[in-house]
Amino acid sequence: MPEVSEASVPMIAVTGSTGRLGGRVARRLAERGVPQKLLARSPERTPRLTGAVAVPADYADQHSVREALAGTHTVLMVSASESADRLPQHKTFVDAVVEAGVRHLVYVSFYGAAPDATFTLARDHFHTEQHIRASGLAYTFLRDNIYAELVPDLVGEDGVIRGPAGRGRAAFVGQDDIADAAAAVLSRPDDHAGVAYDLTGPESLTLDEAAVILSEQLGRPVTYQQETVEEAYASRASYGAPPWQLDAWVSTYTAIASGELDGVSDAVPRLTGRPATPLADVIRAP
Repeated sequence: MPEVSEASVPMIAVTGSTGRLGGRVARRLAERGVPQKLLARSPERTPRLTGAVAVPADYADQHSVREALAGTHTVLMVSASESADRLPQHKTFVDAVVEAGVRHLVYVSFYGAAPDATFTLARDHFHTEQHIRASGLAYTFLRDNIYAELVPDLVGEDGVIRGPAGRGRAAFVGQDDIADAAAAVLSRPDDHAGVAYDLTGPESLTLDEAAVILSEQLGRPVTYQQETVEEAYASRASYGAPPWQLDAWVSTYTAIASGELDGVSDAVPRLTGRPATPLADVIRAP
């Protein structure tokens, strides 16, 4: 990455650019000609973009984050990788953001974030939001529904989606839609201060309906089979995952069953100026 002088320090910083969502946002900002810092534990892995400078930083290292964000006004905080200590990492990062003098934090949260959310990881997002609110920062929350790109990953090798989702619905949202919404917010952050946006697709689907769409787009039969909660834990126990991870996997389905991921928002069209992308189109995209 090219070095930048102190006078040309980018006003926007993006985390997670080595991943799918943060990378999409960084590319959109570059296409708009917006200078940016790309914070990463491995700066050499960040995308090579015009006007972007890679800076080393780790969510759990308050000093590195504070140094990396010096002179920055707005930060996109993509939630850290799922782990048992993700919430402490988030709080450390937010505290460093405050110490660095950042004005506005845009946080990628989760749809239905609440202290008692059925989806266990949505509770971490709620507590992160609360920590941000208490920090005094201007903020915007992007509460994403389940990523549409992940729906094919629910399918087993036998073409069956198994889980205790019942007839519940989820409004799966495409990462391109989220990235477009995030770029719009980052480009004019003051217009979105204090707002939480529910980012969803254009339709709320049962897993039976999602299976029909997957069958059409993947060119092979896909079906949904209901499991009990006990069966869901038993069928996933062989992966050797820690208890918190098993809880997260199973509660993805029980959150759908509870109706907590149902409901279509108009936030994507309002922020991007175009309709949200249907699940079929997300899966069809190369």
